[in-house]
Formats: sequence, C-alpha cells, structure tokens
Amino acid sequence: ESSQKTMAAHQADSTDLMTMTRHVLHDEQSLGAAGATGDLTILLTSIQLGCKFIANAVRKAGLANMTGLAGEVNVQGEDVKKLDIVSNEVFVNALISSGKTSVLVSEELENAVIVDVAKRGKYAVVFDPLDGSSNIDCGVSIGTIFGIYRIPDVANASVADVLKPGSEMIAAGYAMYGSCTMLVYSVGAQPVNGYTLDPQLGEFILTHPNMRVPEKGSIYSINEGNASKWDPICTQYVQSRKFPEPPAKPASLRYVGSMVADVHRTLLYGGLFMYPADKASPNGKLRVLYECFPMAYIMEKAGGGASTGKTRMLDLVPKTIHERSPIFLGSKFDVDTIQAMYNA
Repeated sequence: ESSQKTMAAHQADSTDLMTMTRHVLHDEQSLGAAGATGDLTILLTSIQLGCKFIANAVRKAGLANMTGLAGEVNVQGEDVKKLDIVSNEVFVNALISSGKTSVLVSEELENAVIVDVAKRGKYAVVFDPLDGSSNIDCGVSIGTIFGIYRIPDVANASVADVLKPGSEMIAAGYAMYGSCTMLVYSVGAQPVNGYTLDPQLGEFILTHPNMRVPEKGSIYSINEGNASKWDPICTQYVQSRKFPEPPAKPASLRYVGSMVADVHRTLLYGGLFMYPADKASPNGKLRVLYECFPMAYIMEKAGGGASTGKTRMLDLVPKTIHERSPIFLGSKFDVDTIQAMYNA
C-alpha cells in the first residue's frame, strides 16, 4: 500500500508541469495590483510563439532549403540568411498582433517599427530574431534575444522610448535552438528561470528555476583570432588566465561564436564572456539594445555582472538603435577583475 502511495505521488509530480505561461501568470498575480494587468503575460506568450515557430524552422531548415544566403545584406552589412528573414517577419507579426507593443527594434530592420495606433500597447520590444545565424549550416546552437521596455506615453510612442539605459528594461531573455530548445528569461523582481520546449506537448516546461551564475569561473570565452587587434588590457587579462601565477591553474577557453550559446554556458558554469573593442571594431561589435542589454540584464539578475570594460553595461545610454559596444559579462568576480584593470 505504501509503495502504491509513493507511485501515485510520483505520478502526480511528473504530471504537474509548470509551463512558462502558467509561471508567468503566477508571477503577475504575485505582483498584485502594483504589477500588471495580464498584458505582459500576453506579450510573453507572443514571444513564446515566435520562438516555437523559429525552433521548428531551424530544425527543418536544411530540408526546406532555408539555410542559404538570401542575396541581401542587412543594415549591419552582414549577408542575410533566408531563415533570418523568416524569423524577423514571424517576430514582428507576433508582437504587433499581440496588441501590447508600440515600438519594435530588430537587428534586421534599419528603422524602428512604430505600431499603428489602433494596435498599440504599453511595451517596446528590442530583439535579435536569429543571433548566430551564420552557424546554421554547421548545426551550431543559435538563438533569439529580446528585451522589453515599458512605454509611459503610448499615444506618442517613438524611438526615444528605447534609447534608455538597460537598467530601465522590465524584462529580458533569450531562446537557444540546439540539442534542445530553451527559453531563459526574467521579469521585474523575479529570478532568472529556464524553460525547455517539450516538442510533443508544444510547451515550454520549467526545468531550470532560479538560475544563478557562479561567483567565480574557470572558463574564459573570446575570439582568439582577433588577439593581434586587442588593446593591451585585454591582452594582459587573457595572458593572466592562460599563464596564472602558481599554484593557480590556467583557465579553459571555450568559444562557440554564437552569443546565445556562449552566454548560456557562462550562465550555467561561470567564467567570463568577452567581446572587446579592437582595432577593427573600435566601438565594439555587439549591438547594445538587443544583444548587450538583454544578456547583461539576465546575467545581473542571476548574480553575475556585465561591463563595457569601464562602466556597468546597463548604465549605458544608447544614442542610436543599432549602436555597438564592447562587453564583458559573466561571474561577478571575473567581471569586477577586468573592469578594475581597465580603470586602473
């Protein structure tokens, strides 16, 4: 009889799945009257839908002949993949149809999208619909990155509503399409939670609650191919990780070349992800609004840090929607160490 009770309890646990939608609703309810009206739940549900569509498209890309170049170049001067175009259209349509957005900024679009007055809502969303898309052909993990701002005056919504410090974001996250599809996000005062897409249920299930980055890491992540272009501080830091004073052990280098994959690993295992400014990219290469800010938001909420090298990443005030910046993010000790070196 006791074994039957144990089995029944186990079955109850395994069927009581915390889906992302259920979790978001619970979080909004826990915020009470000072929180939201369900609008954010609807918006995040639309983002979920976009991520599910892209996950499906990525999985079938090779078979559907969607991995080649589309013969266009985006506003960043990068060749546009067919899947980039599809992903961008899916996200823009999903966000507009939610009725909860007024301003959209995409890596793939030169100008911000100002939503028609009849379909406007109180949020602005900045996003990279398919980060790391050059890796599609070789099967490396790629992803979607997004950040959400609240718009104070919906009737007069404009680009100015997103040209604000990252610290003013109310939510941010990313989806990673690899051996599984994961969606990691945080909203308000809630912790960072990770959800894994169950392909049979078609639902994101909570699998990584309250994610925390280790205080200090033994991994550094940087494109060593650019070493000849680095500034002296970056070179000195990397050398110190490779050849530390005994008895310290050298750090391990891990670099995928897909920001979502590299940041996700850093979040789980700790260490430092670096994309510094260099001689070829004096202002850095990664975009502030829809790459640096959302990842910095997630890393800080998980107990880590993020810096431009000299200042806190989330304190930066972008002047244009496609502005770039150097970034160093990951374990707090490691971020503080390199920032102290730059400010010495």
